[in-house]
Amino acid sequence: MSAKAETLSPGPSKAGQRQPSIVTRASRLQVTERVVCEELACMAPLLPPSPPSGSPRLLKSGSGSEWSVVVQSNVKSSLLLLLAISTVAAFSILYSSRSLTVARTAGEALTQSPLLAALDLSSRMPEDDDDQSDEPAEVVSLPAAAPSTGEAAMQLEEKCDISRGKWVREPNGPVYTNLTCPMLPDFKNCQKFGKDDAHLYWRWQPDGCELPRFVPERFLDVVRGKRLAFIGDSLARNQIDSLLCLLSQAEAPVDVYSDAFDKYRTWHFPAHNFTLMVMWTEFYAHAVPVAGAEGKPTSSFDIHLDRLGADWTSRLPGLDYAVISGGNWFFRVNYLWEGGRRIGCLNCAGNDANLTDFGVAYAVRRVVRAAVEAIAQCRGCKTSLVTFLRTYSPDHFEHGSWFDGGYCNRTAPLQEREVSMESIAWELRRVQREEVRRVRAAKSGGGARRFGVLDVTKAMMMRADGHPDNHFDSRWRRNGSDCLHWCLPGPVDMWNGVLLQRLAELTPPPAAP
Repeated sequence: MSAKAETLSPGPSKAGQRQPSIVTRASRLQVTERVVCEELACMAPLLPPSPPSGSPRLLKSGSGSEWSVVVQSNVKSSLLLLLAISTVAAFSILYSSRSLTVARTAGEALTQSPLLAALDLSSRMPEDDDDQSDEPAEVVSLPAAAPSTGEAAMQLEEKCDISRGKWVREPNGPVYTNLTCPMLPDFKNCQKFGKDDAHLYWRWQPDGCELPRFVPERFLDVVRGKRLAFIGDSLARNQIDSLLCLLSQAEAPVDVYSDAFDKYRTWHFPAHNFTLMVMWTEFYAHAVPVAGAEGKPTSSFDIHLDRLGADWTSRLPGLDYAVISGGNWFFRVNYLWEGGRRIGCLNCAGNDANLTDFGVAYAVRRVVRAAVEAIAQCRGCKTSLVTFLRTYSPDHFEHGSWFDGGYCNRTAPLQEREVSMESIAWELRRVQREEVRRVRAAKSGGGARRFGVLDVTKAMMMRADGHPDNHFDSRWRRNGSDCLHWCLPGPVDMWNGVLLQRLAELTPPPAAP
């Protein structure tokens, strides 16, 4: 087993990469970061030798006459008995020796098998290899203690990779509608503002298994007495809005807290003593808007790669589950800081010849690594805290962007051949998954805190039909199109289906009466 040394040195921008079929704001930016990461080379199991045959072959077929001569020969019975005993004893010794060899070799094979390596908490998961490998689905890592019933269920998750699949017709439609969710925001209520409902009648079908239909009562039972937080940008809010709509079909939440800017908010489901929270962070890292003319903030940020945002990290204690996500705010012109000095920038080609453009993937890797390591080492957090990273969610702008003529008026999901696995979206997914594997392999925080992935990138790359486009309340944003966020109900509901599946795998089944 060998591993390559890992480096976080930024690489120069690369040109000439194949662009996705749909040109997006993100995909127009070149993938500028390629990192050498550690790889796990699982040894192939050793094949044990063939077991010994049942008995030695004494005579060739067709030699019946020879056998008759032997039988009819005048040999004393005592010699025959002695010969038989000797033969049996010799064969017994031979067979025992071979059996021991088989057992020893099989044991060695088991300790080196890819399956055991996948279940071994001290091992790293294999690389994606552009999603063509037989890598099992993402599983939250287990503590070093003996596995419980719930932990055994997590191991069984490996039989199905929910991230791979296709969208298929769903005649039953969504779990809720825009009329049955009282807290649905207008800017995601696409049907209210004229969007056709064709995008509602699809469901994600993983390859080789089923993703069950979301059952609100089941989710609330699983999280009874727990605290769950979504940590990220407006797409994290998109997911929690979806979850609120889903759960409200079983129990109405109580809105218990909101800050002045609605960036930190808390709901409570009293019948299940379940607390749901959202925490805003654009970058995970501490970031300050860059001041422009007359001191007014611009759309750019100074991102301090060596400092995490205190607002969200200070709220981690007390959580049972955290879902972290992000990536979209890195596509504006931003400046990278470390050790109190500016070290480079993002998307700044032509703005400052003295600054190095490190590339979006490099910056995302740095902040994701810092975030998951901080959670793993959090002194005030529960040792049982489980963290899921929801992978990158792409936009689908065509022929422009938000306010310059861009649109996303597709009426059906894209086919797999219509999306590019060389886009920046796929690159960011790879980076995010690698950093989760890294913290799981390190077993930081004593190995008790667990990490997993909600891998939704491929599924969402195919849903160009699921955005509001221009079907939203335009009183605040006239002549614009939203091809980044997701309609409610819509494809984003699938994220919470995956979350429920992962949470259910952590929960032991009820005891038999």
